[in-house]
Amino acid sequence: MTEAVLSIGSNQGDRLGHLSSVVESLGERCVSVSSVYVTPPWGGVEQPDFLNAIIIASDPAWGPWDWLRFGQECERRADRVREVRWGPRTLDVDVIACTANGQGVVSAHPDLVLPHPRAHLRAFVLVPWAEVQPTAELHGRTISDVLADLEDRNDVRRFNRDLGR
Repeated sequence: MTEAVLSIGSNQGDRLGHLSSVVESLGERCVSVSSVYVTPPWGGVEQPDFLNAIIIASDPAWGPWDWLRFGQECERRADRVREVRWGPRTLDVDVIACTANGQGVVSAHPDLVLPHPRAHLRAFVLVPWAEVQPTAELHGRTISDVLADLEDRNDVRRFNRDLGR
């Protein structure tokens, strides 16, 4: 059995609709969904704020590469354009972490680095993740502890609507 932590974000078009489409596509594989948060863009490119959330998903037949392909397919259906690194996007689905049979999956493959190499630096990942899995571990520390040490998290604020799950 594999479980995946998926970070979803959108700052173009129907932002909430794009996030909802991922939850809908997961169906029964969706275990839990965080609240939706409004977050400033990351990476220095001038653009609108994002809506972000974390999804915990599970499927006994899927591995990390299946989760990656799932995310890429969701992005494709949302007409994601990859022109500028960290630029605006209709939908971004990142595989943050995976567990298989209760053990964390580690991958150094350039197309799928697990756990995500910048997750510990990103409030837009840690704040919603701590909401749904505060005792999950990242690099041997609980998400709550990693978040407590993050200096820049004040710009993450809860959105007035959720994804309904």
